[in-house]
Amino acid sequence: MGKRYCKEPATRKKSGRARVQSQRVHYKNTYEVTRTIQGMDLRRAKKFLHRVLRKQEAVPFRKYNGGPGRHAQAKQWGISQCRWPTKSVYAVLKLLVSAETNAVTNGLDKKRLYVAHAITNRAPKIRRRTFRAHGRINPYMASPSHIELILVEREEDVAEPTEEETTEVAEN
Repeated sequence: MGKRYCKEPATRKKSGRARVQSQRVHYKNTYEVTRTIQGMDLRRAKKFLHRVLRKQEAVPFRKYNGGPGRHAQAKQWGISQCRWPTKSVYAVLKLLVSAETNAVTNGLDKKRLYVAHAITNRAPKIRRRTFRAHGRINPYMASPSHIELILVEREEDVAEPTEEETTEVAEN
C-alpha cells in the first residue's frame, strides 16, 4: 500500500505530488510557509521562496503570530507580522522541486503548473531533556512536521462566446 495523502487530485496522472514525514523543521513556521504558497503558480512560488531566503520578501504570519515582530515587508499581504523562516523555506523548496520533477515525469507542462494543495501537519514530538540547577530535569522537545505538496496543471482559459457566435450555433 502506498502513502496516503490528505487530499487526492482528480486524476493522479495529471499531477505531481511530493511529501515528507517527520521533517525536523518547526511546525508553526512551516505551516505559514505552505499556507502562503498555496494557489501560487510554480514559478511564482519558487521565486517567492528564493526571495524569502534573500530577505527581499517575507512570509506573513497570520495564525501563529504571537511572537513575530512587525515589519514593513508584511504590508503587501495586508498584515503587519512576518518572518523569514530559512530552514522551513529550504524544506518546502526542496519538496517543491521534487513535486515539479514528478509532474514533468507524468508529462505535464512545467509552465502551467500551480500549487493546488500544500499542507503541514504536526508530527510526533521528539523528546529530549535538559538538566537544570539543583538536580532538576526539564523536557527539551522538538516540533517536527509532515509536509505535502500537490502540483496540478492549470486549465486552459476558454473565452466566452460572443452573441454572434451563439446565434450561428443556434441557427445550425
